[in-house]
Amino acid sequence: MAIGFGVIGCGMISNFHARAIADTRGAKLAACFDTVEPAAERFAASTGCRAYTDLDRMLADPGVDVVTICTPSGAHMEPAVRAARAGKHVIVEKPLEITLSRCDRIIDACDKAGVRLATIFPSRFHEPAQCVKRAIEGGRFGRLTLAGASVKWFRTQAYYDGGAWRGTWALDGGGALMNQAIHSVDLLAWFLGDVAEVTAATATLAHERIEVEDVAVASLRFANGALGVLEASTAVFPGFLKRIDVHGSEGSASIEEEDLKAWQFARSTTRDTAIRDRLAQRTATGGGASDPAAIGHHGHAALFKDFVRAIRTKGRPAIDGREGRRSVEIILAVYKAAETGRKVLLPLAADPPLKARRAGPPEPRSP
Repeated sequence: MAIGFGVIGCGMISNFHARAIADTRGAKLAACFDTVEPAAERFAASTGCRAYTDLDRMLADPGVDVVTICTPSGAHMEPAVRAARAGKHVIVEKPLEITLSRCDRIIDACDKAGVRLATIFPSRFHEPAQCVKRAIEGGRFGRLTLAGASVKWFRTQAYYDGGAWRGTWALDGGGALMNQAIHSVDLLAWFLGDVAEVTAATATLAHERIEVEDVAVASLRFANGALGVLEASTAVFPGFLKRIDVHGSEGSASIEEEDLKAWQFARSTTRDTAIRDRLAQRTATGGGASDPAAIGHHGHAALFKDFVRAIRTKGRPAIDGREGRRSVEIILAVYKAAETGRKVLLPLAADPPLKARRAGPPEPRSP
């Protein structure tokens, strides 16, 4: 029997979830929910699912086994917790939430209910990232020494003005880092492990009427001793594909979106040439560099397939809630370091009391 999915929040990203569910064997889109009735009706009409404007009614639907959370970032916790308590498995769009305490409430609710929880980081499922991860685990890089993530994207002022939640601390949770570059933060931590300390600077340079950063730079020291550099912006015209570099004493690799740009090792193998040839010039979209809708859904589909596997085998999703929490913690450390001008050590003892949060963010609005 197919596993039924219900989508919570019918904004732009929900369409990618619908396509991913359609591509997942053993899954079907059963229902959707939005507080805005026309949004729910449009989504239901385009996908053939049932529309709800009452969340409790959707959570009581016996055809819904899994919910996917597509609300604004700072409104993930409430529906996720309610879904877990209703016995539904939960998939949450990135970020898991915008504070550690809210992340922990989602994780705890799912643990107590005995349901599976996953955070959406589709970049991990792209083949170049999988190759880099395997090479790291196989020791091919030697000692890891240096890594970098560059997310030089562009968003117009109209992008921020087009959604009341965008660019706010209350619902976006941050700017270029929390919304856009979090995928690359996740990859850095997946490749190199825990971050031990952070120094950083952030600024709002090119956009008006937003509370959060549109430019950020950070220096990272990982627990294994390697150093890292993180750049993120939504103020770089015209927008460039995101890039991840991993270097070690015996090897280097670079990924630009889904293209493998460098793959060199001191001890090369016959497979290396084939890997370089196969994984070059693969990026078929703009990768979201200048258009947030210009992404593929295949990474989402791979994650949904993994989640269905975890449900059927009673196993662990590849990217569970604790994995999702880690990138949020790193970004909050960057914000704290930028605000204080001081080095910040991880793990954080608690959510940093950032001035921007204390200043009184706007009241949450519908997505």
